Amino acid sequence: MSMSSCCLKGFKWSGTPVGKTGKLGDNDTYITGDNPDVAILIIHDIFGWTFPNLRLLADHFAQEANATVYLPDYFGGEIVDPAPILAGDWAKFDIGAFLGRNGRHVREPELFTTAKVLRQQYKKVGAIGYCYGGWAALRLGAKEHSPPLVDCISTGHPSLLTNKDIDEIAVPVQFLAPEHDPIFTAELKTYTFATVPTLGVDFDYRYFPGQEHGALIRGDEKKEGERIAMARAKDAAVGWFNHFLHEF
Repeated sequence: MSMSSCCLKGFKWSGTPVGKTGKLGDNDTYITGDNPDVAILIIHDIFGWTFPNLRLLADHFAQEANATVYLPDYFGGEIVDPAPILAGDWAKFDIGAFLGRNGRHVREPELFTTAKVLRQQYKKVGAIGYCYGGWAALRLGAKEHSPPLVDCISTGHPSLLTNKDIDEIAVPVQFLAPEHDPIFTAELKTYTFATVPTLGVDFDYRYFPGQEHGALIRGDEKKEGERIAMARAKDAAVGWFNHFLHEF
């Protein structure tokens, strides 16, 4: 599966992240929040762990879902220059070579390792992945992990998914899905609706009409439709985490 230029659209949000940098296992990590019992793991999109949008979103999750939030570097120190991508100059970015260095088979072992560290330290752990991180969120919630690595998962406009990823979901799962998405295709969406209800897990699907792949994390917040969609997606994820990571 390839990633199209729509995936590479971006816009930096306003604001300054309030967290700190540290380590999760061997991975450099942005850390925000201070709940000793609840953690949320964010798997970044193609802009990586330093992109301000995701750090600001991590701060929102830390405050609104009352969690310690971790945003690790899963690109081995490689930082994608956002400037040409933000400008729409896709020719300056070799997506094929990038995925060769950072494909699923390359990054999955450290993904599992970081999640295991959190599982050992916290009573409850959730995970959310955007775009590139979508496949990773589902892999963390797969049935092969016993006991589970995470208690719930969420994903926004996921990329690099397979039917097998969907088949093996074993924890509560939330999909945040824009209407126009050539990567989380109509076929994958249909398969999701046909399969997940048979798996015996809680299932939440949020639909964002008129929005495109990438809008929920990298869209222009000054455009009314995208701003509302981003707020809705953030609120939906916060609600999901509050429900499954906290006792009532």
